[in-house]
Amino acid sequence: MDRRSILTGAGLAGFAAALPPEVFAQSQSSGNAPSEQAAPVTAEPGVTHHIDFAVIGLDHAHIYSMTDAMIRGGGVLKAFYATDPKQIDMFRKRYGNDVKLARSEDEILSDKSIKAVAGAPIPDLRAPLGIRVMRAGKDYLGDKPAITTLTQLAEVRKAVAETKRKFAIMYSERLEVRAAVHAGDLVQQGQIGKVVQTINIAPHRVGGGRPDWFWDKARYGGILTDIGSHQADQFLFYTGSKKARVVASQTGNLNWKDKPRFEDFGDMIATGDGGTGYIRVDWFTPDGLPTWGDGRLFILGTEGYIELRKYVDIAGRPGGNHLLICDKKGVRYIDCSKVHLPFGPQFIADIVERTSVAQDQEQALLAAELVLTAQKNATRPVTA
Repeated sequence: MDRRSILTGAGLAGFAAALPPEVFAQSQSSGNAPSEQAAPVTAEPGVTHHIDFAVIGLDHAHIYSMTDAMIRGGGVLKAFYATDPKQIDMFRKRYGNDVKLARSEDEILSDKSIKAVAGAPIPDLRAPLGIRVMRAGKDYLGDKPAITTLTQLAEVRKAVAETKRKFAIMYSERLEVRAAVHAGDLVQQGQIGKVVQTINIAPHRVGGGRPDWFWDKARYGGILTDIGSHQADQFLFYTGSKKARVVASQTGNLNWKDKPRFEDFGDMIATGDGGTGYIRVDWFTPDGLPTWGDGRLFILGTEGYIELRKYVDIAGRPGGNHLLICDKKGVRYIDCSKVHLPFGPQFIADIVERTSVAQDQEQALLAAELVLTAQKNATRPVTA
């Protein structure tokens, strides 16, 4: 199972039973499963680096997979800060009552033993938090969208340059999806030649239990800024683009007329010095789909192509993490459900060794710049 799988099966029953009913319902319908693990996660065998880290902001359940990744990589969860009693209770159910609940954000930022902070507050609060973290001498891992305006992006870049700290972004649809990790390995090996285009189709399900900020474009940044950021990251990574620009974009609210500040459709075309990319995101996953969305990625190379069916294979193989490849050798299917997820160990090692193996800082911020620019300049579909 990957990070965003539905909470089903005997292995997850214990943890699922401990969750508030509304949280479990949301995870089933929307893909916001608090964690893929039933038992507390531990550091992976062979991990050599260990650092203390903290968590600030529990407004999106992605914080659970982010925290798990840090722990798998050798991070030791020392403290967390939140104010909502339900969020605090659920976090403690997952990570234990012995994890300290800080009295304030400043208590965490002033603790010199804490080397990094992971955060998933409401999206428009994520970049300001990351800047405070970096200026306190710590590295930051923010949930996507970690930046919601071009002004915030400029402030983040300034803080990164001045502090020399990391502003990492958890683009989980690549970093925490096993099929996406393996696709990257195949591309790096030259299995399909030079990548010339990526096509990302990423439908999501609205589901139930969404907070008020979910419907407010000013808080989440707009559909391209939000879920499109995953796809921009993949376009840059698989094409190897270091420079890129937006060619065209459009966004609209086609179905939620009672939510005027919400967007349920968006697409964009980008081109870079390594290839081109098309991205489509929406909130139209039908109720009949047995998971939160049918994420598809197509990677076109000069000598072959790869298709990922990340979360479901409609009327096909069970589960997720399906990869299909066609190259000079023929066509084949690869089950990626056992592929190792390297981000956590790599990120902890990067913090200690001051390297950039887990994520390239400039590329991570360029992905944010692309979707922020696309969002700002988007036209409206004729039916909107």
